Amino acid sequence: MQHTVVEHMDRVTEDVVALTLRATAGDLAPWDPGAHIDLSLPNWLDRQYSLCGDPAERDAYRVAVRYDPLSRGGSEYVHRFLRPGRTLPVSLPRNHFPLVAAPRYLFLAGGIGITPLLPMLRAAVTAGIPSTLVYAGPSRDSMPFADELHRTYGDVVRIVETGRHGRPDLHTLAATLPPDTLVYCCGPATMLAAAEAAFPAERLHAERFHPVERTFGPDTAFEAVCARSGGTVAVPADESLLDALAHAGRPLPAGCREGICGSCEVTVLDGTPEHRDDIGAPEGRMFACVSRAVSPRLVLDL
Repeated sequence: MQHTVVEHMDRVTEDVVALTLRATAGDLAPWDPGAHIDLSLPNWLDRQYSLCGDPAERDAYRVAVRYDPLSRGGSEYVHRFLRPGRTLPVSLPRNHFPLVAAPRYLFLAGGIGITPLLPMLRAAVTAGIPSTLVYAGPSRDSMPFADELHRTYGDVVRIVETGRHGRPDLHTLAATLPPDTLVYCCGPATMLAAAEAAFPAERLHAERFHPVERTFGPDTAFEAVCARSGGTVAVPADESLLDALAHAGRPLPAGCREGICGSCEVTVLDGTPEHRDDIGAPEGRMFACVSRAVSPRLVLDL
């Protein structure tokens, strides 16, 4: 965990505020485009936000938070109660959406999905790699950083006001792309579905706000053996591994609880996990909030 202070809160649209989090001492952990951090808020909630500043600025992070009236309390706290001067613990950066080297890029953003793509576009343009950003939203004044992007990058950025012009035609766009272009997309589910229908899977990299709805077999009970600390935790069929460990006094960090942030990653030493996450658990790892076990027992590095 790292310690920061809220240095600035800049309202970039009516419902989006950008936070500059300055290190209380020294430098913060380095990060690459696509990374996110967990903010530990004073209302006891941990929430994940994409880093959207400059990785070269080592003593500060920048994130943007859209107010969601249906959220579980994170964005409401930031918008209603958080003030400059408040100290906030933040996690080390994690990156499940890295920018892979390519001869050229197409970036597709919808609404607040622009945040992880901001440092990607900066890195690509700085490196002289041909790039295009298509940024869609209901209206220009509702789209965070739209004016800043246009001023900085000019014709590299195409702003699409869907309230006036409709959604971008991704199939037509795909037909004009050179075959060596990688496509990075972040936005609402409708945009991601359109991108998946338009672009080959091997060229498309996407980050989701919410997990894809999928069907799995019935949940069954299993045991989790904690190899380092000793003891076995029973995981009932109606409880997640994350919650069972917490109830047994072995809590893991927890953020989204939906398999999209990676904060509850745990190493599996033996047994076969059933992966139910949306980000792709590395070999020998699993995410305890959603994934379960195929085998009757998992041995965990806990």
